[in-house]
Amino acid sequence: MSRVGKQPVVLPEGVKGSVQGQIVSVEGPKGKLQCKVPMGVAVQVADGKVTVSIKGTDLQSKADYGTARAHINNMAQGVSKGWKRALELNGVGFVAKHQGTNLVLSVGFSHDVTLAIPSEIKCVITKNIVELESVNKEVLGTFAAKMRDVQPPEPYLGKGIKYTDEIVRRKAGKTGKK
Repeated sequence: MSRVGKQPVVLPEGVKGSVQGQIVSVEGPKGKLQCKVPMGVAVQVADGKVTVSIKGTDLQSKADYGTARAHINNMAQGVSKGWKRALELNGVGFVAKHQGTNLVLSVGFSHDVTLAIPSEIKCVITKNIVELESVNKEVLGTFAAKMRDVQPPEPYLGKGIKYTDEIVRRKAGKTGKK
């Protein structure tokens, strides 16, 4: 049985949770989020705590149990504090710009790469750092990964798009002839 799933999710101050059938809703100062819980998982809200339990005895229910609890915990933290992710553009001429609801990246290709920013994400660009903020951790992480995949950091020159807390191991280049 999941050790993560056994622990109740303590809702931060100012956050309310509710369950209607298989849909769990969490509302806080930063917004409101919902998620659908798998059929083999039961969720109860009481005394500012969300408790997750297993309904079925099959393996899939046991697998979904801890995952459902983690999603609910991420939702509770998102509506209270929010989630942040920052990416850094390293390279000569690497630039990020806003164009309406799109993020335009100039990262060494013959063309600019345009990414549609989801409506749930706030994007702030300062010099070569793009800061993303959202209440939904899943949407934020997916968009940040899409942005990084445009030009991942390479180990020889260190050029590319990387997370600010990511460490890129550099490799030695070729040695000259003697």
